[in-house]
Amino acid sequence: MKLRVLVLGAGFGGLELTSILSDEIGDKLDLTLIDKNDSFIFGFSKLDLMFGRKPLEEVRLAYRNIVKPGVKFCQETITSIDPQARRVITDKGTYDADVLVIALGADYDVNATPGLAQGGHEFYTVAGAERLRDVISNFSKGHAVIGVTSTPYKCPPAPTEAAMLLHDYLLKRGLRDACTISLVIPSGLPIPPSPEISQELIEAFAERGINFIPERYVTALDPKRCVAILDDNRELPYDLFLGVPKHQVPQVVAESGLVEDGWIPVERKDLKTRYPGVYAIGDVTSVGTSKAGVYAEGAARIAAAGIVAEMEGKENLEMYKGIGTCYVEFGDDRVARVDMDFFSGPSPTGNFAEPSDAVGNEKKEFAAKRRARWFGL
Repeated sequence: MKLRVLVLGAGFGGLELTSILSDEIGDKLDLTLIDKNDSFIFGFSKLDLMFGRKPLEEVRLAYRNIVKPGVKFCQETITSIDPQARRVITDKGTYDADVLVIALGADYDVNATPGLAQGGHEFYTVAGAERLRDVISNFSKGHAVIGVTSTPYKCPPAPTEAAMLLHDYLLKRGLRDACTISLVIPSGLPIPPSPEISQELIEAFAERGINFIPERYVTALDPKRCVAILDDNRELPYDLFLGVPKHQVPQVVAESGLVEDGWIPVERKDLKTRYPGVYAIGDVTSVGTSKAGVYAEGAARIAAAGIVAEMEGKENLEMYKGIGTCYVEFGDDRVARVDMDFFSGPSPTGNFAEPSDAVGNEKKEFAAKRRARWFGL
């Protein structure tokens, strides 16, 4: 009898877990991968869309290219999750599983920040990044504010990268002197686990004239006055506002009974939920790492090892270590790298590789390997 595995969400975690199980179990696997979208896009590709560096067609990876033994992809919208029965209902059918893996990531609530939908722009969705391409191309003078509205949020370096790339974009168009840029983030450092890269970034902000406002949130926008209001009641007038919206679990997950304190709790060592045969990986969990694709991918490897071990009647000796590599755009075509470790010590730590062309090539290779592994491209 084949092992029936149901994977909800085809992001970093879902794609990696699917690939491993196909490789390890092969013809004994009956895996269904469900996602409401028809294609995958690397998170950093949204910056390419924003600044017109690449068209959508160039960064989109179609799920129809997934051809793996024992795997079927279904583009469907999930309407109900019953973790106790391991049953999922979609807009097209009902699925039962021996093993259920929830990898649906985090959704965004733009309306949670008053005025953001009316007076600002978000750049965390593909649609939002696409819309900003024309908005940014028409921005020629005034104050651009890049602000985080709440924590936790995906890819903590992204607001910093947006500020650096906006500087470059305006400089190349000869508009930088007519514009000011402010960056508002809730942490004291741009990359808290790595003081070294944070100091490099703070120095880069100063060199570029980017106004860095740490340890603050944007709590609201006043679209009529074009003012961003911070959590200390300070007001920042803006002509362009780029916001990181509030993150939350998808509504279907919130209604499933899996969630505590806003996210799905899991055993840190193996990503199991409190329901037998149900795992959760990536941004949808409260496991304790940054919400970024590379950590979802690492979690997927451990969950896959557990699934294979249980199928074979063995003990899973692998444990999730919360380590991952993040690439950080410094602008001027230079990329840095931070190797982060969330669980080994009393607090997260990060080792820093200086921004360089070589690291930029590493980032390209990072994407190329996953394109080949997940999509055969």
